[in-house]
Amino acid sequence: MNMFRSLKYRNFQLFFYGQSISLLGTWMQKTAVSWLVYKLTGSALLLGLVTFASLIPSLVLSPFAGSYIEKHDRFKILVKSQIISMMQAGTLAVLIYFKIYSISALVFLSLLQGIINSFDVICRQTLMMDMVGKKEDLPNAIALNSTMTNLARIIGPALAGLVLGSLGEDFCFIGNFVSYIPVLFCLYRMDIKITENTEQENYVWTELKEGFDYLVHEKDLISLIVLLAVSSLIVIPFNTLMPIFAKDIFHGTAGTFSLFESAIGLGAVMSAVYMANLQKYDHIIKIIIVSGFMLGSSVMLLAGSELIPVTVVLLIVSGIGMMAQTSAINTYIQTHAHPSMRSRSISYYIMAYQGLIPVGSLLAGVVAETIGVRLTVVLQGLIGLIAVLAFYLYWKRMKTNSMIKENVFIKH
Repeated sequence: MNMFRSLKYRNFQLFFYGQSISLLGTWMQKTAVSWLVYKLTGSALLLGLVTFASLIPSLVLSPFAGSYIEKHDRFKILVKSQIISMMQAGTLAVLIYFKIYSISALVFLSLLQGIINSFDVICRQTLMMDMVGKKEDLPNAIALNSTMTNLARIIGPALAGLVLGSLGEDFCFIGNFVSYIPVLFCLYRMDIKITENTEQENYVWTELKEGFDYLVHEKDLISLIVLLAVSSLIVIPFNTLMPIFAKDIFHGTAGTFSLFESAIGLGAVMSAVYMANLQKYDHIIKIIIVSGFMLGSSVMLLAGSELIPVTVVLLIVSGIGMMAQTSAINTYIQTHAHPSMRSRSISYYIMAYQGLIPVGSLLAGVVAETIGVRLTVVLQGLIGLIAVLAFYLYWKRMKTNSMIKENVFIKH
Protein backbone atom coordinates (compact mmCIF):
# COMPACT_ATOMS: atom_id res chain seq x y z
CA MET A 1 0.00 0.00 0.00
CA ASN A 2 1.10 3.55 -0.72
CA MET A 3 0.67 4.49 2.93
CA PHE A 4 3.32 1.98 4.03
CA ARG A 5 5.81 2.54 1.22
CA SER A 6 8.57 3.63 3.63
CA LEU A 7 8.52 0.16 5.21
CA LYS A 8 10.18 -1.27 2.10
CA TYR A 9 13.45 0.11 3.49
CA ARG A 10 14.90 -2.44 5.90
CA ASN A 11 16.40 0.10 8.27
CA PHE A 12 13.15 2.04 8.65
CA GLN A 13 11.21 -1.21 8.96
CA LEU A 14 13.37 -2.34 11.88
CA PHE A 15 13.15 1.11 13.48
CA PHE A 16 9.35 1.22 13.06
CA TYR A 17 8.69 -2.20 14.59
CA GLY A 18 11.09 -1.72 17.49
CA GLN A 19 9.81 1.75 18.37
CA SER A 20 6.19 0.58 18.13
CA ILE A 21 6.73 -1.77 21.05
CA SER A 22 8.92 0.65 23.01
CA LEU A 23 6.39 3.51 22.74
CA LEU A 24 3.65 1.31 24.16
CA GLY A 25 5.85 0.72 27.20
CA THR A 26 6.65 4.43 27.44
CA TRP A 27 2.98 5.42 27.53
CA MET A 28 2.22 2.66 30.05
CA GLN A 29 4.91 4.11 32.31
CA LYS A 30 3.73 7.70 31.83
CA THR A 31 0.19 6.70 32.78
CA ALA A 32 1.39 4.69 35.78
CA VAL A 33 3.60 7.56 37.03
CA SER A 34 0.69 10.02 36.89
CA TRP A 35 -1.61 7.55 38.64
CA LEU A 36 0.94 6.72 41.32
CA VAL A 37 1.86 10.35 42.08
CA TYR A 38 -1.77 11.41 42.44
CA LYS A 39 -2.63 8.30 44.46
CA LEU A 40 0.23 8.93 46.89
CA THR A 41 -0.12 12.69 47.26
CA GLY A 42 -3.54 13.78 46.02
CA SER A 43 -1.72 16.90 44.78
CA ALA A 44 -2.42 18.30 41.33
CA LEU A 45 0.64 20.52 41.79
CA LEU A 46 3.00 17.57 42.27
CA LEU A 47 1.31 15.78 39.39
CA GLY A 48 2.01 18.80 37.19
CA LEU A 49 5.57 19.03 38.52
CA VAL A 50 6.39 15.48 37.43
CA THR A 51 5.02 16.14 33.95
CA PHE A 52 6.86 19.46 33.80
CA ALA A 53 10.14 17.79 34.82
CA SER A 54 9.83 15.22 32.05
CA LEU A 55 9.27 17.81 29.31
CA ILE A 56 11.11 21.00 30.25
CA PRO A 57 14.59 19.69 29.24
CA SER A 58 13.43 19.82 25.62
CA LEU A 59 13.16 23.61 25.91
CA VAL A 60 16.52 24.09 27.61
CA LEU A 61 18.69 21.43 25.99
CA SER A 62 17.36 20.95 22.45
CA PRO A 63 19.62 23.55 20.76
CA PHE A 64 22.68 22.14 22.55
CA ALA A 65 21.63 18.59 21.67
CA GLY A 66 21.17 19.51 18.01
CA SER A 67 24.62 21.09 17.87
CA TYR A 68 26.23 18.09 19.57
CA ILE A 69 24.46 15.56 17.34
CA GLU A 70 25.48 17.50 14.22
CA LYS A 71 29.14 16.79 15.04
CA HIS A 72 28.84 13.15 16.16
CA ASP A 73 27.43 9.82 14.97
CA ARG A 74 23.71 10.26 15.69
CA PHE A 75 23.00 6.55 15.31
CA LYS A 76 25.44 5.67 18.09
CA ILE A 77 23.93 8.42 20.24
CA LEU A 78 20.47 6.95 19.62
CA VAL A 79 21.61 3.48 20.73
CA LYS A 80 23.20 4.91 23.87
CA SER A 81 20.10 6.96 24.69
CA GLN A 82 17.94 3.83 24.45
CA ILE A 83 20.29 1.94 26.78
CA ILE A 84 20.21 4.76 29.35
CA SER A 85 16.41 4.97 29.03
CA MET A 86 16.22 1.23 29.71
CA MET A 87 18.33 1.70 32.84
CA GLN A 88 16.05 4.55 33.96
CA ALA A 89 12.98 2.34 33.43
CA GLY A 90 14.67 -0.50 35.29
CA THR A 91 15.44 1.76 38.25
CA LEU A 92 11.81 2.85 38.42
CA ALA A 93 10.64 -0.76 38.16
CA VAL A 94 12.88 -1.83 41.06
CA LEU A 95 11.76 1.06 43.28
CA ILE A 96 8.07 0.42 42.70
CA TYR A 97 8.36 -3.38 42.89
CA PHE A 98 9.89 -3.10 46.36
CA LYS A 99 7.35 -0.37 47.23
CA ILE A 100 9.96 2.33 47.76
CA TYR A 101 7.66 5.26 47.08
CA SER A 102 9.66 8.46 46.83
CA ILE A 103 8.19 11.49 45.07
CA SER A 104 11.65 13.05 44.93
CA ALA A 105 12.96 9.96 43.12
CA LEU A 106 10.04 10.04 40.68
CA VAL A 107 10.66 13.72 39.91
CA PHE A 108 14.41 13.12 39.48
CA LEU A 109 13.93 10.09 37.23
CA SER A 110 11.32 11.97 35.19
CA LEU A 111 13.80 14.82 34.77
CA LEU A 112 16.49 12.32 33.72
CA GLN A 113 14.16 10.85 31.13
CA GLY A 114 13.45 14.35 29.83
CA ILE A 115 17.17 15.01 29.44
CA ILE A 116 17.63 11.73 27.56
CA ASN A 117 14.67 12.53 25.31
CA SER A 118 16.22 15.89 24.39
CA PHE A 119 18.92 13.96 22.53
CA ASP A 120 16.88 10.90 21.60
CA VAL A 121 14.08 12.73 19.75
CA ILE A 122 16.47 14.77 17.60
CA CYS A 123 18.46 11.65 16.75
CA ARG A 124 15.33 9.80 15.67
CA GLN A 125 14.04 12.70 13.60
CA THR A 126 17.31 13.39 11.79
CA LEU A 127 17.97 9.68 11.15
CA MET A 128 14.81 9.48 9.03
CA MET A 129 16.77 10.69 6.01
CA ASP A 130 19.37 7.95 6.58
CA MET A 131 16.76 5.22 7.03
CA VAL A 132 14.90 5.78 3.75
CA GLY A 133 16.60 5.54 0.40
CA LYS A 134 14.74 8.28 -1.44
CA LYS A 135 14.09 11.86 -0.41
CA GLU A 136 10.54 11.69 -1.79
CA ASP A 137 9.73 8.93 0.73
CA LEU A 138 10.96 10.96 3.73
CA PRO A 139 7.59 12.71 4.33
CA ASN A 140 5.87 9.31 4.33
CA ALA A 141 8.37 8.01 6.90
CA ILE A 142 7.74 11.07 9.11
CA ALA A 143 3.98 10.58 8.82
CA LEU A 144 4.21 6.86 9.63
CA ASN A 145 6.33 7.70 12.66
CA SER A 146 3.62 10.18 13.77
CA THR A 147 0.94 7.52 13.23
CA MET A 148 2.90 5.06 15.36
CA THR A 149 3.40 7.63 18.12
CA ASN A 150 -0.27 8.56 18.30
CA LEU A 151 -1.50 4.98 18.18
CA ALA A 152 0.77 4.31 21.15
CA ARG A 153 -0.79 7.34 22.86
CA ILE A 154 -4.19 5.64 22.54
CA ILE A 155 -3.26 2.00 23.18
CA GLY A 156 -0.56 2.52 25.84
CA PRO A 157 -2.79 4.21 28.46
CA ALA A 158 -5.54 1.64 27.77
CA LEU A 159 -3.08 -1.19 28.44
CA ALA A 160 -1.87 0.64 31.54
CA GLY A 161 -5.45 0.85 32.80
CA LEU A 162 -5.87 -2.91 32.45
CA VAL A 163 -2.53 -3.65 34.11
CA LEU A 164 -3.10 -1.16 36.93
CA GLY A 165 -6.47 -2.72 37.69
CA SER A 166 -5.37 -6.36 37.54
CA LEU A 167 -1.64 -6.61 38.32
CA GLY A 168 -0.62 -3.30 39.91
CA GLU A 169 1.47 -0.32 38.92
CA ASP A 170 4.81 -2.17 39.31
CA PHE A 171 4.01 -4.30 36.25
CA CYS A 172 3.59 -1.13 34.14
CA PHE A 173 7.16 -0.12 35.01
CA ILE A 174 8.45 -3.63 34.44
CA GLY A 175 6.63 -3.68 31.09
CA ASN A 176 8.36 -0.50 30.00
CA PHE A 177 11.75 -1.91 30.99
CA VAL A 178 11.13 -5.09 28.97
CA SER A 179 9.88 -3.05 25.96
CA TYR A 180 13.43 -1.74 25.38
CA ILE A 181 14.68 -5.23 24.53
CA PRO A 182 13.04 -5.42 21.06
CA VAL A 183 13.98 -1.83 20.17
CA LEU A 184 17.66 -2.44 21.04
CA PHE A 185 17.56 -5.73 19.12
CA CYS A 186 16.20 -3.90 16.06
CA LEU A 187 18.73 -1.08 16.37
CA TYR A 188 21.63 -3.53 16.48
CA ARG A 189 20.32 -5.21 13.32
CA MET A 190 20.14 -1.93 11.40
CA ASP A 191 22.89 -1.10 8.95
CA ILE A 192 23.34 2.67 8.91
CA LYS A 193 26.56 4.35 7.93
CA ILE A 194 26.80 7.92 9.19
CA THR A 195 29.40 10.12 7.55
CA GLU A 196 31.47 11.65 10.31
CA ASN A 197 31.66 15.43 10.31
CA THR A 198 35.32 16.19 9.78
CA GLU A 199 35.01 19.91 10.40
CA GLN A 200 36.77 21.27 13.43
CA GLU A 201 34.44 21.26 16.42
CA ASN A 202 33.65 24.73 17.65
CA TYR A 203 32.53 25.88 21.06
CA VAL A 204 28.92 24.95 21.85
CA TRP A 205 27.75 28.57 21.90
CA THR A 206 29.35 29.12 18.51
CA GLU A 207 27.45 26.13 17.14
CA LEU A 208 24.21 27.38 18.65
CA LYS A 209 24.71 30.83 17.19
CA GLU A 210 25.45 29.37 13.75
CA GLY A 211 22.21 27.36 13.89
CA PHE A 212 20.20 30.37 15.03
CA ASP A 213 21.77 32.65 12.41
CA TYR A 214 20.98 30.08 9.72
CA LEU A 215 17.32 29.92 10.72
CA VAL A 216 17.00 33.71 10.91
CA HIS A 217 18.44 33.94 7.41
CA GLU A 218 16.03 31.26 6.12
CA LYS A 219 12.80 33.25 6.44
CA ASP A 220 10.55 30.33 5.54
CA LEU A 221 12.00 28.07 8.24
CA ILE A 222 12.00 30.67 11.03
CA SER A 223 8.43 31.73 10.26
CA LEU A 224 7.28 28.11 10.60
CA ILE A 225 9.14 27.68 13.89
CA VAL A 226 7.59 30.89 15.25
CA LEU A 227 4.11 29.67 14.23
CA LEU A 228 4.76 26.33 15.93
CA ALA A 229 6.08 28.10 19.05
CA VAL A 230 2.88 30.15 19.39
CA SER A 231 0.77 27.04 18.83
CA SER A 232 2.73 25.01 21.41
CA LEU A 233 2.82 27.78 24.03
CA ILE A 234 -0.79 28.96 23.70
CA VAL A 235 -3.07 26.63 21.71
CA ILE A 236 -1.99 23.00 22.14
CA PRO A 237 -1.97 23.21 25.98
CA PHE A 238 -5.78 23.46 25.87
CA ASN A 239 -5.78 19.71 26.48
CA THR A 240 -4.28 20.35 29.92
CA LEU A 241 -7.70 21.67 30.92
CA MET A 242 -9.61 18.58 29.74
CA PRO A 243 -9.85 17.03 33.24
CA ILE A 244 -11.68 20.21 34.36
CA PHE A 245 -14.02 19.97 31.35
CA ALA A 246 -14.72 16.33 32.15
CA LYS A 247 -15.22 16.68 35.91
CA ASP A 248 -16.54 20.18 36.54
CA ILE A 249 -18.23 21.27 33.32
CA PHE A 250 -19.77 17.97 32.22
CA HIS A 251 -19.90 16.42 35.75
CA GLY A 252 -18.33 13.27 34.39
CA THR A 253 -15.95 10.62 35.65
CA ALA A 254 -12.49 9.36 34.76
CA GLY A 255 -14.20 7.60 31.86
CA THR A 256 -15.32 10.97 30.50
CA PHE A 257 -11.77 12.28 30.68
CA SER A 258 -10.49 9.11 28.99
CA LEU A 259 -13.06 9.63 26.21
CA PHE A 260 -11.85 13.19 25.64
CA GLU A 261 -8.19 12.12 25.54
CA SER A 262 -8.98 9.29 23.15
CA ALA A 263 -10.88 11.70 20.87
CA ILE A 264 -7.79 13.92 20.54
CA GLY A 265 -5.64 10.85 19.90
CA LEU A 266 -8.09 9.53 17.29
CA GLY A 267 -7.99 12.83 15.43
CA ALA A 268 -4.19 12.80 15.53
CA VAL A 269 -4.09 9.27 14.08
CA MET A 270 -6.55 10.21 11.32
CA SER A 271 -4.36 13.19 10.43
CA ALA A 272 -1.17 11.13 10.48
CA VAL A 273 -2.74 8.52 8.19
CA TYR A 274 -3.73 11.28 5.76
CA MET A 275 -0.19 12.66 5.77
CA ALA A 276 1.24 9.17 5.22
CA ASN A 277 -0.96 8.66 2.15
CA LEU A 278 0.08 11.90 0.47
CA GLN A 279 2.04 11.32 -2.73
CA LYS A 280 2.84 14.95 -3.49
CA TYR A 281 4.04 17.50 -0.97
CA ASP A 282 4.01 20.64 -3.09
CA HIS A 283 1.04 21.97 -1.09
CA ILE A 284 2.59 21.45 2.33
CA ILE A 285 2.21 25.13 3.27
CA LYS A 286 -1.50 25.01 2.46
CA ILE A 287 -1.82 22.00 4.78
CA ILE A 288 -0.07 23.96 7.56
CA ILE A 289 -2.42 26.93 7.13
CA VAL A 290 -5.64 24.90 6.87
CA SER A 291 -4.71 22.67 9.83
CA GLY A 292 -3.88 25.76 11.90
CA PHE A 293 -7.32 27.19 11.23
CA MET A 294 -8.89 23.83 12.10
CA LEU A 295 -7.04 23.73 15.41
CA GLY A 296 -7.78 27.32 16.42
CA SER A 297 -11.45 27.28 15.42
CA SER A 298 -12.21 23.91 17.04
CA VAL A 299 -10.59 25.03 20.30
CA MET A 300 -12.65 28.25 20.27
CA LEU A 301 -15.88 26.35 19.64
CA LEU A 302 -14.96 23.86 22.35
CA ALA A 303 -15.27 26.62 24.95
CA GLY A 304 -18.98 26.98 24.24
CA SER A 305 -19.86 23.30 23.92
CA GLU A 306 -22.63 22.06 26.21
CA LEU A 307 -22.95 18.49 24.90
CA ILE A 308 -20.45 15.65 25.24
CA PRO A 309 -20.96 14.35 21.64
CA VAL A 310 -20.27 17.85 20.27
CA THR A 311 -17.20 18.12 22.48
CA VAL A 312 -15.91 14.77 21.23
CA VAL A 313 -16.29 15.85 17.59
CA LEU A 314 -14.49 19.15 18.27
CA LEU A 315 -11.68 17.31 20.05
CA ILE A 316 -11.28 14.97 17.08
CA VAL A 317 -11.03 18.01 14.77
CA SER A 318 -8.51 19.64 17.11
CA GLY A 319 -6.44 16.44 17.07
CA ILE A 320 -6.51 16.43 13.26
CA GLY A 321 -5.40 20.07 13.09
CA MET A 322 -2.73 19.70 15.76
CA MET A 323 -1.07 16.65 14.21
CA ALA A 324 -1.30 17.90 10.61
CA GLN A 325 0.27 21.23 11.58
CA THR A 326 3.18 19.77 13.56
CA SER A 327 3.83 16.92 11.10
CA ALA A 328 3.73 19.22 8.07
CA ILE A 329 6.10 21.73 9.68
CA ASN A 330 8.46 18.88 10.57
CA THR A 331 8.33 17.62 6.98
CA TYR A 332 9.01 21.07 5.52
CA ILE A 333 12.00 21.70 7.80
CA GLN A 334 13.57 18.30 7.14
CA THR A 335 13.16 18.59 3.37
CA HIS A 336 14.27 22.22 3.11
CA ALA A 337 17.03 22.66 5.70
CA HIS A 338 20.59 22.33 4.43
CA PRO A 339 22.02 18.87 5.34
CA SER A 340 24.75 20.44 7.48
CA MET A 341 22.12 22.33 9.47
CA ARG A 342 19.36 19.72 9.62
CA SER A 343 20.03 18.53 13.20
CA ARG A 344 20.27 22.08 14.50
CA SER A 345 17.10 23.09 12.63
CA ILE A 346 15.24 20.10 14.04
CA SER A 347 16.52 20.95 17.53
CA TYR A 348 14.81 24.35 17.31
CA TYR A 349 11.69 22.58 16.02
CA ILE A 350 11.74 20.29 19.07
CA MET A 351 12.33 23.28 21.36
CA ALA A 352 9.40 25.17 19.82
CA TYR A 353 7.16 22.10 19.97
CA GLN A 354 7.88 19.84 22.94
CA GLY A 355 9.86 22.42 24.90
CA LEU A 356 7.14 25.06 25.09
CA ILE A 357 4.18 22.77 25.77
CA PRO A 358 5.00 22.30 29.52
CA VAL A 359 5.42 26.06 29.90
CA GLY A 360 2.13 26.59 28.10
CA SER A 361 0.42 24.00 30.29
CA LEU A 362 1.45 25.85 33.46
CA LEU A 363 0.40 29.15 31.87
CA ALA A 364 -3.00 27.72 30.90
CA GLY A 365 -3.57 26.53 34.45
CA VAL A 366 -2.71 29.92 35.95
CA VAL A 367 -4.91 31.82 33.50
CA ALA A 368 -7.80 29.38 33.99
CA GLU A 369 -7.61 29.90 37.76
CA THR A 370 -7.83 33.66 37.17
CA ILE A 371 -10.45 34.14 34.44
CA GLY A 372 -12.12 30.72 34.20
CA VAL A 373 -11.70 27.68 31.99
CA ARG A 374 -14.09 28.57 29.16
CA LEU A 375 -12.71 32.09 28.63
CA THR A 376 -9.16 30.69 28.72
CA VAL A 377 -9.97 28.22 25.96
CA VAL A 378 -11.63 30.96 23.88
CA LEU A 379 -8.45 33.05 24.12
CA GLN A 380 -6.27 30.05 23.23
CA GLY A 381 -8.25 29.37 20.06
CA LEU A 382 -8.43 33.06 19.12
CA ILE A 383 -4.66 33.55 19.48
CA GLY A 384 -4.11 30.43 17.39
CA LEU A 385 -6.29 31.83 14.59
CA ILE A 386 -4.53 35.20 14.71
CA ALA A 387 -1.12 33.46 14.52
CA VAL A 388 -2.15 31.41 11.46
CA LEU A 389 -3.60 34.46 9.75
CA ALA A 390 -0.39 36.42 10.40
CA PHE A 391 1.67 33.53 9.02
CA TYR A 392 -0.52 33.34 5.91
CA LEU A 393 -0.13 37.06 5.21
CA TYR A 394 3.63 36.88 5.84
CA TRP A 395 4.05 33.87 3.57
CA LYS A 396 1.95 35.51 0.85
CA ARG A 397 4.16 38.61 1.00
CA MET A 398 7.32 36.50 0.75
CA LYS A 399 5.99 34.72 -2.32
CA THR A 400 5.01 38.00 -3.88
CA ASN A 401 8.50 39.33 -3.32
CA SER A 402 10.00 36.13 -4.75
CA MET A 403 12.00 35.63 -1.56
CA ILE A 404 11.34 31.88 -1.56
CA LYS A 405 10.15 29.16 -3.89
CA GLU A 406 7.89 26.50 -2.45
CA ASN A 407 9.27 23.02 -3.23
CA VAL A 408 9.60 19.82 -1.30
CA PHE A 409 13.22 18.94 -1.83
CA ILE A 410 16.31 19.91 0.14
CA LYS A 411 17.87 23.27 -0.60
CA HIS A 412 21.35 23.45 -1.96
